[in-house]
Amino acid sequence: MKELHLWLDRLRQLLEIPLLTIGDKPITLWSVAYVLVWIVLLFWLARRVQVLLSEKILVRTGLGPSGRHAVGTVARYLMLLIGLLIIIQTAGIDLTTLNVLAGAVGIGIGFGLQNVISNFFSGLIIMFERPIKVGDRIEIDGVEGDVVEIGARSTVVLTNDNIAIIVPNSKFITENVVNWKYNDGKVRFRIRVGVAYGSDVRLVQKVLLEVAEAADDVLKDPAPVVRLMNFGDSALEFELRVWSETQVHRKGSLTSAINLAICEKFAEHGIEIPFPQRDLHIRSGELEARKAGE
Repeated sequence: MKELHLWLDRLRQLLEIPLLTIGDKPITLWSVAYVLVWIVLLFWLARRVQVLLSEKILVRTGLGPSGRHAVGTVARYLMLLIGLLIIIQTAGIDLTTLNVLAGAVGIGIGFGLQNVISNFFSGLIIMFERPIKVGDRIEIDGVEGDVVEIGARSTVVLTNDNIAIIVPNSKFITENVVNWKYNDGKVRFRIRVGVAYGSDVRLVQKVLLEVAEAADDVLKDPAPVVRLMNFGDSALEFELRVWSETQVHRKGSLTSAINLAICEKFAEHGIEIPFPQRDLHIRSGELEARKAGE
């Protein structure tokens, strides 16, 4: 027992060795260990509080998933900020003596971390204004996919190829963003098709509507419509407009299914999809034709 006390005394003396002095307060190994242990506990506790707020407490308020996530994230950062200040003060470190050093370091960090700070505040704006939300289908800077996570610095977008793309939050504030599900899940698709001149346009309209009504993923309300859009060089150009909320994530799948059905229906009714064609007029000169054998 006596040896244990001697060992503990030596350990205490070792931990109380001053490493440096800030103001009139010495910084010892004990102070450093104290700060590190409490910082680890603080980060763990802040994370638990965020999860508790966003997944348990705020669920009862009827707040949406993005709103809960935003409140939980802000609460976490506030807790970290206040907790770090308390830990440093209770460790005996006088923050007022670090003002000059903190100012110089702050200027350097400010220049070096401009993009990080910009992305951080952009993330807060996104969380509160909610131009995009978790689960939205978006297009930005050539990237299309589902928003699966909105963080403090970046947003994770998952593409149809199951590739996660990390997009800096500042892009959502400074660039144009296409949000396919901003208001609701209904999206209109436009399928263009050309038919030969001389075709029965009323029959074409009827066939296109039949194709749309037979498709499982096409909504009945709003109802599909067909428009004759243009008299093209080679064809009468029609546009089939349909609404869907189940194929927003797979636009190519719906378009392909409808195009296949159109080809089958047109073949069944004898409606021709023409090749590109041009009329050639010879205004002068002579055109001589000979048999191949000659």
